[in-house]
Amino acid sequence: MHIAIPDDYQDCVRGLNCFARLAGHDVRIYNDSVQGTDALAARFADAQAIVLTRERTRIDAALLDRLPQLRLICQTGKLAGHVDLDACTARGVLVAEGSGAGSATAEIAWTLALASRRHLVSEVNRLRAGQWQGHLGQQMGGQRLGIWSYGRIGRQVAAYGRAFGMSVWVWGRDASTADARADGFEVAPSREAFFEQSDVISLHIRLFDGTLGIVTAADLARMKPTALLVNTSRAELIERGALEQALVRGRPGFAAVDVYEEEPVLGANHPLLRLPNALCTPHIGYVEKDNYERYFGIAFDHIVAYAEGRLNNVLNPQARPG
Repeated sequence: MHIAIPDDYQDCVRGLNCFARLAGHDVRIYNDSVQGTDALAARFADAQAIVLTRERTRIDAALLDRLPQLRLICQTGKLAGHVDLDACTARGVLVAEGSGAGSATAEIAWTLALASRRHLVSEVNRLRAGQWQGHLGQQMGGQRLGIWSYGRIGRQVAAYGRAFGMSVWVWGRDASTADARADGFEVAPSREAFFEQSDVISLHIRLFDGTLGIVTAADLARMKPTALLVNTSRAELIERGALEQALVRGRPGFAAVDVYEEEPVLGANHPLLRLPNALCTPHIGYVEKDNYERYFGIAFDHIVAYAEGRLNNVLNPQARPG
């Protein structure tokens, strides 16, 4: 099969152990990112299968109309709104997904929180520049950690907070807070109290139409001048432009983010990168070797199964010819 793997920014996919499963297939890996129907259609012109890295590439009806050879899309992780499933089904393109249920994203959320609280990057840079201590950091123990949405990742971060001696509470939908209570965590009495009284807030909300912009400028304005907001989920969860403005105004006093509205961010072209109280990483939460072995291993298994005529675990089986 002719297989295209776009957006491998780090050129790491061919180095994964699971890549050997595609032996015998014609695999083309692209390390840059292109946008627009024309550019993507040219890139995928001969592809019979495309392996998507999370939501880095958008597949819509206009693009599918330009890809008559395409038969299979393998999504690493769960499918989101970047692939038009109905359009795929109408054109006979099967879509398969998988999951990488590790701890990589929770770990980067906690790393960002610790690094921000102790001004780690600034202190390392000062030392490299020939200087000594410059900032007074703050420990996590004894502070209040707010977790918005107690799903798989939120649960892991809450456990980290408990292990570090933090007072952990949760906000979210009823099912989320019920799970948190069952695990012995406090639930914030109100949304207002959650933002006003938390010292660190970590967002772990799934992005869909109902959560777009769910964190508002008014929410951020309630946070303490000493508080930290951590976002390793999706940038679109926060009202557009609200975080940058809030940091300039000093409520919250700090932010640590791994996600942006448009990615990749190149040329340091994002307002958060110009703010001294924002710690920014290039969406590396799930970008970790063991995670990638799981994500891409499942995707490659889908391709092997399809090539052997035995692929059954797809989201749109009705797209299968005959």
